[in-house]
Amino acid sequence: MVGQDSSIAVYILASGRNGTLYTGVTSTLERRVRQHKLGTFEGFSRTYGCKRLVWYEGHPTVLAAIRREKRIKRWRRDWKLALIEAENPQWRDLSEEWFEAPEGPLSWMQRP
Repeated sequence: MVGQDSSIAVYILASGRNGTLYTGVTSTLERRVRQHKLGTFEGFSRTYGCKRLVWYEGHPTVLAAIRREKRIKRWRRDWKLALIEAENPQWRDLSEEWFEAPEGPLSWMQRP
């Protein structure tokens, strides 16, 4: 994993431990994770509640990141789980300290 300031990143979000996985690529990781947490856009991650950043890695170019994302998306699920657990065995939300706690209730801040 790399620091959150990495400009180009491939990332995996999860709905929970061993839950539904979403793999994406972005040039602005912090902003993109915030969008996922807020459910800004319709789509897979919003539908399945993928809001927990469980893995990410930086890349020097967009092309390299897109190649890596496509490769990971073709992987079997157990390979993706092994990738996550190699660096994040507790399935912590790696972005939990990136954002200040918002005023009022927000879905990603509510704990079951």
